[in-house]
Amino acid sequence: MPAGLVFDWHTHEDHQVAWAASGVLTVRTAAAAWSLPPSRALWIPAGVRHETLAAGTAVMRTLYIRPGLCPIGWPDCTPVAASPLLAELIGYLEQPGLEPGPRAHAEALLTDLLQPVPMATIEVRMPADGPARLVALALAGDPADRRTLAQWGREVGASERTLARGFVAGAGLAFGRWRALLRLQAALPWLAAGEPVGNVARRVGYESASAFVAAFRRHTGQTPAGYFRVRPNSSPART
Repeated sequence: MPAGLVFDWHTHEDHQVAWAASGVLTVRTAAAAWSLPPSRALWIPAGVRHETLAAGTAVMRTLYIRPGLCPIGWPDCTPVAASPLLAELIGYLEQPGLEPGPRAHAEALLTDLLQPVPMATIEVRMPADGPARLVALALAGDPADRRTLAQWGREVGASERTLARGFVAGAGLAFGRWRALLRLQAALPWLAAGEPVGNVARRVGYESASAFVAAFRRHTGQTPAGYFRVRPNSSPART
C-alpha cells in the first residue's frame, strides 16, 4: 500500500483479520479508529463497516474467515497480538493448493492464536468546517509547525477563542491535546520503518526525544519500542 492509499468504507460477509507486515495500517469504524503496527492485528467482524488506509508505505496481509466455521464471535473490532507464529500461519493459509485437511488444522490453530490485547488507539478527528478545519489541515501536512492558536488565528482570519471553540466542537478535544495526538499519529509510520526516535521526534515537532517518548507513553502506556515489539508468546518465525 503506497502512502495515502485508502480502501474506502465497505463491509465483508466474512470476518477479517487485518495485519501490517510492515508499516502501519489505520482502520476506522463509525465508533473508533486503530493505528496498527506490525505487532498488532485487528479482528473485524463480518458486516462491520470500515475503511483501511496507510499514512506511509505499508504491506497489508489479511485473512477472511467464514462465520459459520469460526468459534470466535467477538461482536466488535478487537486488537490481537500478531506473534511470529500468527504471521507464519497467515502465509501458510495463503497457499492456493493447500489440502482441506491441513487447512482445517491450520484454521483451528489460528483461532487459538487470536488473543485479544489492550491497545491504546490514536484517533484524530478533524473539524468538519470553518477556520478550525483550515488549521487542522495545515497541521496534518506539517505536524512540526509550532505556531500557537493565536498565531494561527492571524493566519486564517479568526480569533483565538473562535479557533479554540472550533476544535472542541469539531474534533472533541482542546487544541493542545488534539495537536499532541496528531503528532503521535504522524510519527507511527516513521517509527514502524525503524527511524531513530530522535529523528522522528524532530519531524513531528518535539524538541527532544525524551519529550516525545514521554508524550507517547502518556497516551499509549508504552514507549515507542514497546508499542512496536511483538509479544514473545510464540516460537520465532522460520528463516
